[in-house]
Amino acid sequence: MARELRRTVVIGGGSGFVGQAVRSSLRQSGYDVLTVSRKSDYDRVTWVRVYDRLVRLVSSGFFYSEKAKLWADGLPKCDAVINVAGENLLNPRRRWNSEFQEEVWNSRVDTTKTLAKLISESKDRPKVFVTISGVGYYKPSQVAEYTEDSPGGDFDFLSRLAKEWEAAAELPSDCDVRRVAIRSGVVLGREGGMINQIFWPFFFGLGGPVGSGKQFMPWIHVHDLARLFVHVVRNDRISGVLNGVAPHLITNKQFSRCFGRHLWRPAFVPLPTSVVRLLFGSERAKVMTEGQKVIPKRTLETGFRFEYADIDSACRECARLIYADDQLLK
Repeated sequence: MARELRRTVVIGGGSGFVGQAVRSSLRQSGYDVLTVSRKSDYDRVTWVRVYDRLVRLVSSGFFYSEKAKLWADGLPKCDAVINVAGENLLNPRRRWNSEFQEEVWNSRVDTTKTLAKLISESKDRPKVFVTISGVGYYKPSQVAEYTEDSPGGDFDFLSRLAKEWEAAAELPSDCDVRRVAIRSGVVLGREGGMINQIFWPFFFGLGGPVGSGKQFMPWIHVHDLARLFVHVVRNDRISGVLNGVAPHLITNKQFSRCFGRHLWRPAFVPLPTSVVRLLFGSERAKVMTEGQKVIPKRTLETGFRFEYADIDSACRECARLIYADDQLLK
């Protein structure tokens, strides 16, 4: 007997920059969305409410609602579970010390483990568990090309984080739940992420490449990343790792020139590597000063088509001064 279709998706981290885009895309595709986040709302429960059944990792913020009652006996009935939760790695207000590293780690690995535990304990499990990870899994290089089958995850904090982040989604062998991990590149979008941090410096003509600018910059537009999650949820044949990066390979310098051009501004003021290391710490600075040549081989093989396949179209969309995200308003 065919399994009954339940058009509901549970999403961890649904109130953040990427999470909001994924929620919007899911709703436009006909799904109801129940969010787990730090913030409470009519369609959200907090991580505290979820952790109450497993292990309390947060000491405040309890929220209770009619939808939260669904969690009393475990995971609500749903088609899919998605986790995009994670503390902003490049938060300029936070020092790169052991305390912040632990927050970055726990916000990704522990939240994923929690949802995996709920899935494994559920009597009526979802069809698919989709998690996000990062291209930091691959070692920075100016010559190597990385596909989903390339090795990695074993050379520094960020690569080990990506590896453990994906491993946290493991389920018991008897769980008939499809698993997909999307290794995302730099997410471009006017309302958040890197663009939100660099928009005004570029607008006032103070933007430019980071370091030498020769490092590769694997990237994806936030709308394409959100659409990729929906594509994975809908397609029962997709499992394993997908590289969430656009097919257009660029360097940081090429991005800077393109973004500046669409703002009608020069983009020649470099941000020296030494300054980046001073601001963010040497380990965290690698995210900006080093890069990887990442190819979305399996992603394209699944039939996914990018709306923003080239950096010119992505920068054009991100460069508008007066901005209203039509996709998020729907």
